[in-house]
Amino acid sequence: MAEAETLHTAQRGGVLTLTLDRPKANAFDLPLVDALVEAFKRAESDASVRCVVLTGAGRVFSAGQDVTALDVRNGYVSFRHHLERTYNRLIMRMRSLEKPVIGAINGAAAGAGLGVALATDVRIAAASARFVFAFTGIGLTADSGTSLMLPLLIGLARANEMAFTNSPLSAEQALDYGLVNRVVPDDQLASAAAELADSLASGPTRALGLTKRAFFHAMLSSLPAALEYEAHLQEIAGRTEDHREGVKAFLEKRTPSYRGT
Repeated sequence: MAEAETLHTAQRGGVLTLTLDRPKANAFDLPLVDALVEAFKRAESDASVRCVVLTGAGRVFSAGQDVTALDVRNGYVSFRHHLERTYNRLIMRMRSLEKPVIGAINGAAAGAGLGVALATDVRIAAASARFVFAFTGIGLTADSGTSLMLPLLIGLARANEMAFTNSPLSAEQALDYGLVNRVVPDDQLASAAAELADSLASGPTRALGLTKRAFFHAMLSSLPAALEYEAHLQEIAGRTEDHREGVKAFLEKRTPSYRGT
């Protein structure tokens, strides 16, 4: 398979491994999202791919959207257009792929990085992994499917606390809450993910794919509507003064001063 500059692809047997590798902190820009969408699209049509592993290079899974790479027009970002062009496509592509997708979460997963991590089917976290809602940290609201997946996995009260306080969730807390399936020492993450991927790739992948479809139908049939509504609300949040202040404070590395406007 082809290799994008910030997305490394490697196939061993029936396992395709996708590694995010974009300085700094594997933050997403449009080319990286496009590369991921294309990689999952090819995985769907390539019969030799029987399982996908998604991970990050270095110490961070993904810090989410690179705010400096957003398309600013007339002084603001159209988040509806941005999400329809990026994460809505990616999350649906991942969830509709009828092959197992393992998330090997090697470090912090924040914002859209959290959403992408939650779109995987099984998550193995390194002990150093952290999970951060992040959107409210810059005056924004949920996107990348987090409005559905986060409460579904950890419950509404815990999702509220995670989103409202923007406090990081440790790997062990994530395991206790049901956000991840397993936590392993950092130096065992790659081997643990490979072992599980090999097992799944040698299994009845047609049956696994149909099971994934059944679970989607039963539990996630509202995902397309949730993604669309997230885009609507993010468009509103993106026009607030609080969001402007949040981004300004983030870039200036200071505590934001929010006014609720």
